[in-house]
Amino acid sequence: MLNIVVIAGGGAVGALMRFWLSTGIYSLLGRGFPYGTLVVNVAGSFFMGLLFILLDERFNLGPEWRAALLIGLLGAFTTFSTFSIETLNLLLAGEAGKAALNVLLSVSVCIFATWLGILLGRQV
Repeated sequence: MLNIVVIAGGGAVGALMRFWLSTGIYSLLGRGFPYGTLVVNVAGSFFMGLLFILLDERFNLGPEWRAALLIGLLGAFTTFSTFSIETLNLLLAGEAGKAALNVLLSVSVCIFATWLGILLGRQV
């Protein structure tokens, strides 16, 4: 039962963080390209890598911390389902180039950000 509570709490915080960050990015850069979702996914991938290493190799915290941060907070923060619908909407709107760019950037930059997070986590 504790895992359910900490996942739900982390999820609530992660969802709010996603909303605030993506809204801020869209207010700065506009909605002509899914910049907000891209930034959230890159940041979420970076922190997934970083926290995965810190929680697994550096800090001796209980499994509820891993559940709260990785499953709850980052699970709600990252928006891959939003990425999918935005990419499909770009395709349906005849914006195949933007859709392809979104897929290329989201996948490659997020994998790179995860790797950077792992490297940083191992340095801490």
